[in-house]
Amino acid sequence: MSVLAVAVAFVLAYLLGSIPTSVWYGQAFFGVDVRQFGSGNAGATNTFRVLGKRAGTVVMLVDVLKGYTAALLATLLWQIGWITEDHILIFKLLFGLTAVVGHLYPVFAQFRGGKGVASLLGMVLATHPEVAAVCIGIFLLVVLSSQYVSLGSMLAALAFPVLLLMRAFGQKESPLLIVFGFVVFLLVVLTHKKNISRILNGQESRTVLIRLRKRK
Repeated sequence: MSVLAVAVAFVLAYLLGSIPTSVWYGQAFFGVDVRQFGSGNAGATNTFRVLGKRAGTVVMLVDVLKGYTAALLATLLWQIGWITEDHILIFKLLFGLTAVVGHLYPVFAQFRGGKGVASLLGMVLATHPEVAAVCIGIFLLVVLSSQYVSLGSMLAALAFPVLLLMRAFGQKESPLLIVFGFVVFLLVVLTHKKNISRILNGQESRTVLIRLRKRK
């Protein structure tokens, strides 16, 4: 294993995660910093609320791509021969999580980022696309029925390790993925503490609220 190559990959994963998609998109096309509106969060959900569906979709897709690309750095290292095949999964998870940390604390945006859910989804897509597809379905069902993106994110995150416990999705790597999945769920819950409080108090914003119109 090339220690230097792995170290460089960690840096690249963090820098990928640090790309503040919502901030740069908002400033480039709307002349605003989304962190100054709505929930003050630099993520796709707040972008949907503040800038609208098109902007939110672009931001979400790019944020997913950040986590997906970071996780696939492990596959690249294996193909080059710098890590062994046995290490691909663990490094996918580590690089993906590093990208999430970058999203939470982006060096390119004063360390004020989003909540990392989209980047987590990208990592899951790179490690277990079948389960990721089901989690996306659960997310959409919850959001469509409740209009709470935060609730959909938390339940989808919980569904990931739970689904891996089922025989239909079980595989030799499942024990590691299951443990990691529950850790990810806890991380998502921690980053949504304020949302949980607002949901319980009936104060959480719903997806239909758009608070800022595009500036001409």
